[in-house]
Amino acid sequence: MNIENIQQPFIKKFPGDFSGNTMQRNTPKVLFSTVSPAGFDLPTLITFNEKLSEEIGLGKYEEKDLDFLVGNKLPVNIKTYSTAYAGHQFGNWAGQLGDGRAILAGEITNNLGQKNEIQWKGAGATPYSRHADGRAVLRSSVREYLMSEAMHHLGIPTTRALSLAFTGEEVVRDIMYNGNPQNEKGAVVIRTAESFLRFGHFELMSAQREYTTLKELTDFTIENYFKEIQSEEKTADLMVEWYRVGFVHGVMNTDNMSVVGLTIDYGPYSMMDEYSLNFTPNTTDLPGRRYAFGKQAQVSQWNLWQLANALHPLIKDEKFLEDILNDYGSYFWESHDRMLCRKFGFDQLLTNDEKFFTNWQSLMQDLQLDYTLFFDELEKYDDQKDLRLQFENVSYTFLNDEKISRLDNFIKEYKPRLEKNIISREKSLEIMHKTNPKFVLRNYLLYQCIEEINDGKTDMLHKLTHALENPYHTIYPEFSAKRPSGYDDVSGCSMLSCSS
Repeated sequence: MNIENIQQPFIKKFPGDFSGNTMQRNTPKVLFSTVSPAGFDLPTLITFNEKLSEEIGLGKYEEKDLDFLVGNKLPVNIKTYSTAYAGHQFGNWAGQLGDGRAILAGEITNNLGQKNEIQWKGAGATPYSRHADGRAVLRSSVREYLMSEAMHHLGIPTTRALSLAFTGEEVVRDIMYNGNPQNEKGAVVIRTAESFLRFGHFELMSAQREYTTLKELTDFTIENYFKEIQSEEKTADLMVEWYRVGFVHGVMNTDNMSVVGLTIDYGPYSMMDEYSLNFTPNTTDLPGRRYAFGKQAQVSQWNLWQLANALHPLIKDEKFLEDILNDYGSYFWESHDRMLCRKFGFDQLLTNDEKFFTNWQSLMQDLQLDYTLFFDELEKYDDQKDLRLQFENVSYTFLNDEKISRLDNFIKEYKPRLEKNIISREKSLEIMHKTNPKFVLRNYLLYQCIEEINDGKTDMLHKLTHALENPYHTIYPEFSAKRPSGYDDVSGCSMLSCSS
């Protein structure tokens, strides 16, 4: 790989701690600390993303590159560092946080002039590890690798995954925070992004009243990433895309919000199985459900307010900031409803559609219908076939006569609404095909894949990779099915913790 082309412009531009000291501590007035990866004696490669490597300018992988993939024996041009940021966690100010498991190699530029940052996750402790070891386990690393790639192929802005490797170490983790720690296999994932800047980077500098650095960071961000579109629009657009495919992030703290509008930090996430606005996959989010599926847009706006507060010392115009953020709701909801129109195959948003969507949401929740499979069946709906037979494999409950009657009434609402389209039914179905995935990476599939990799098998990993690269086609019918009941109460399937 073209490792010699990796550079570190960030550490040349902004103030940092160059001591290389990994002792966990506050690092005031700086945006990063230099730190070396831990190094691993017996790494083994699990999978490598060749297409991404070529795309970002790293080129082809050779066996000698394994050391780089886990942070071993780095060439002199790679000066590694971790960044400092702050954040609000579950609505409360948490002060300095930072890259606790992430270490940056720097930035690479491809032949088109496009820049991408390269970052190890799980390669060792940093000053920001917060009483942890900076390692990552196989379980969380597989989830990060596969879901970031799944989101990319769904067409959703996201960080990407370059590689996944065993470290050869065992790591102790208490997966459910219940006093039952266990040894797990250690792993390192390399992820890439246009930028890993978070809301929390700006919050940290503002909280410390480092306004010169805050201005430099803001100018840098605008110059590099915001020549045409505003941050709040990127965030709102991202939320609409999450709702389109049924993605629940699980831990939308401000330090987990990308300033350039990427999905970042794949922890206790989940794709939606049965539709529920109140669903959260994160055990830490109970019972308040701050980050539930239906609250993600509201939380993202709250997070934007915190970003605006951080930038206020520079802008000093409260009304300007308020006007921008007060427009967020109308921008989001119009975008959201137009997205739902596409899911249903409507060619335009009409006045009464809001009532139609509300009725649909009630139907989905009351009948415990699978979000992805429902739209698949709606595309294939045939009024000559028995309604129960068409939808029984979409519901997580028995569809008795009363529920079938409700479903029938909804279809009777849907059909005349479709007839208001100007476009043909063929064009309508084409819109639905492009909007509604046939495959989503469900937690139970990830669980099965992790179990197999733990046992030294990679067949399912390769099949899932093939499926997620073609999410709008049914490549493996067995993956396009609702969650088996045997996984309803399995840790790592229905509910997850932040343990990684």
